[in-house]
Amino acid sequence: MPLVYKRILLKLSGEALMGDQEYGIDPHFVSELCDEIKDVYEIGVQIAIVIGGGNIFRGIQGTEIGMDRATADYMGMLATVMNALALQDVLEKKDVPTRVMSAIEMRQIAEPYIRRRAIRHLEKGRIVIFAAGTGSPFFTTDTTGALRAAEIKADILLKATKVDGVYDKDPEKYPDAKLLKEISYLDAINKNLKVMDHTAITLCMENRLPIGVFNIKKKGNLRKIVFGEDVGSIVR
Repeated sequence: MPLVYKRILLKLSGEALMGDQEYGIDPHFVSELCDEIKDVYEIGVQIAIVIGGGNIFRGIQGTEIGMDRATADYMGMLATVMNALALQDVLEKKDVPTRVMSAIEMRQIAEPYIRRRAIRHLEKGRIVIFAAGTGSPFFTTDTTGALRAAEIKADILLKATKVDGVYDKDPEKYPDAKLLKEISYLDAINKNLKVMDHTAITLCMENRLPIGVFNIKKKGNLRKIVFGEDVGSIVR
């Protein structure tokens, strides 16, 4: 079966790294996650990753206690760097070559983000993890995912979640929530379906970049998606 998506950008929330914990990083779950990523890497898919920092610090948490928004957002960006390094360490222990590229310069631990260099890493068979968001406050890591996916000309932006896709309402609160297999960008925005923030969806719409939303906790889902199987929801 031929690959449908040969270059993907995987958007992971920081909360995904918590596994079943309430805070921080669950080494067991991260190892399982990296096994899923390695499985797709070994069939020849070029993989870039954007990761959030919500398991350590979210900018919005800071603003809720009176912090300056920009300062809080920078702290959140640093949390994403910590997560990127953790993910890199586990992937490399599994013999998967990985590069962390940071939008905020910190040369001792990560390469500065340069678009052409990122593309070259992908072409050479390395997984690239984009850290520190866009490098600017007031932008979410969802928007970072959309921006980086457009920059590297990814075939699809894949948002990993803990539910099976996009629903018409919160499935954790409403048992009758309906899974929407395919929706348009405008419906996702107008109906406020919480796929990603509106800036991210608009950026994808303008660049005709499909968004796949799927459950990362179900083994084999990532592999199924790159072969074009009907998994989760798609926004296009």
